[in-house]
Amino acid sequence: MTWKFMLVLAWLTTLICSTTSSNKGGESYVRDACSVTRYQDLCIHSLTSFSSTAKDNPSKWARAGVSVTISQAKGVTQSLLKLRKHNSSKGRGRIAILDCVECLQDALDNLHNSLGVLRKLSSQTFNDQMGDVTTWLSAALTDEDTCLDGLEDKRRKQVKLLLNRVTNVSYITSNALALVNKLATTGPQCLENS
Repeated sequence: MTWKFMLVLAWLTTLICSTTSSNKGGESYVRDACSVTRYQDLCIHSLTSFSSTAKDNPSKWARAGVSVTISQAKGVTQSLLKLRKHNSSKGRGRIAILDCVECLQDALDNLHNSLGVLRKLSSQTFNDQMGDVTTWLSAALTDEDTCLDGLEDKRRKQVKLLLNRVTNVSYITSNALALVNKLATTGPQCLENS
């Protein structure tokens, strides 16, 4: 009778441990993926919904990071376009907004190029593709920084809000670049599970 009790106890312990680890799986996947990023809390917050599909696949995490960046950059660009349309500023303030819109549109082009390549990775051209993607993501970061540098009149409430949003996009872009770098260092062997 004691061996039956021990068998049931061992079975229950195994069941509890496997259930606990599967419940923590999603959170541990995103935490592990985001561990290479500079803005880890933002990374975890923005990518948690991808945990069940990306799991421990660096290629999927890189695509998720760039996809989220595109979404955020589009939102900020739309806000800038609205501000430009309704802005009574003249001179330098108006030019700065126009320049910022142009910079963010360039950043979006670079982000779309990156996502397009990440969706079609090949083990034969992997290193060249990673070089292209990191170049485009770095260029997107430069575009975002140029936008930030150009926005003056930081006392205005609208401009402060936009500065915060563009800064947030640059942080998310930085995180996406880190996820792409992790993919690049992992190598093409991770493509088998993509």
